[in-house]
Amino acid sequence: MATISSIKQADDTHLRNPGMPLDLDVLDRIRVNLSAVERRASTLGGRRTVKKETQAAWLLKAVTCIDLTTLSGDDTPGRVRRLCAKARQPVRADLLDAMGMGDRHLTTGAVCVYHSMIETAVDALKGTNIPIAAVSTGFPAGLSPFDLRIKEIEASVAAGANEIDIVITRGHVLTQNWQALYDEVKAFRAAAGEAHLKAILGTGDIVTLRNVAKASMVAMMAGADFIKTSTGKESKNATLPVTLVMVRMIREYLEITGYKIGYKPAGGISTAKDVLNYQIMMKEELGNDWLQPDLFRIGASSLLGDIERQIEHFVTGRYSAGFRHPMA
Repeated sequence: MATISSIKQADDTHLRNPGMPLDLDVLDRIRVNLSAVERRASTLGGRRTVKKETQAAWLLKAVTCIDLTTLSGDDTPGRVRRLCAKARQPVRADLLDAMGMGDRHLTTGAVCVYHSMIETAVDALKGTNIPIAAVSTGFPAGLSPFDLRIKEIEASVAAGANEIDIVITRGHVLTQNWQALYDEVKAFRAAAGEAHLKAILGTGDIVTLRNVAKASMVAMMAGADFIKTSTGKESKNATLPVTLVMVRMIREYLEITGYKIGYKPAGGISTAKDVLNYQIMMKEELGNDWLQPDLFRIGASSLLGDIERQIEHFVTGRYSAGFRHPMA
């Protein structure tokens, strides 16, 4: 188990996924036992308990994996600058000092914004190693003309985005057109160049866990660096059963190719208790490498405030009011 003294920022040492040819035989062999998945997910929280110092350590690790996000129609440069300031100093200095962490440079995993806010984020994060992730390809529906989606990726990379969160065409999954999905993600990967590609599957829209499993595998075959559940805009976002299916596809892809793919649950993860369940699943299913921000991210906007409250409780023995931990 982690301890507070073991918390560190990860270094990205694994080789990047180059993709592979689309293999329909692999897809045909994919099976999902719904009852077994639901049973495994439902028992997760009761089988492993983390408390006190260990819990605080896991929560600090979760902070380093958060993609601190603002994706609202009323986003302003001021809001993005406040978000970036929080990414630089996500946990109050006095709390870190009390835990002997005052000398550690703790930041969030990334800041995630729309294309129009990349320039502001680049300026606000100057001098840090915090990546800027931009949502792209007609986010959140992904139904804009294909050539415009490609140009949007290229424009965001040129503006300074280190990571591109793309949305797939869910219709390709619903019609089982795996070649079209593969070609689409492969083209997005090529347009992203050196920027890492995070493929959003829209799991709440593609109906079945078997579809989730197959879409996950196709995206990885096409070269995705991360697979991600949701845009956060769907009516149903990240869940533990969906996560279990996706991380087992990551494990299978690793067995086939030797390449490690990252995972990002997004939407609906708002409490420290929620994120601990996801961390435990990553550790049990994939191992400690997937507790690091180069292979695990959490798409959330309100989660950080609750984590900071829990850390304050660990340090002081009491909770402060929620309004003392604003996000932006």
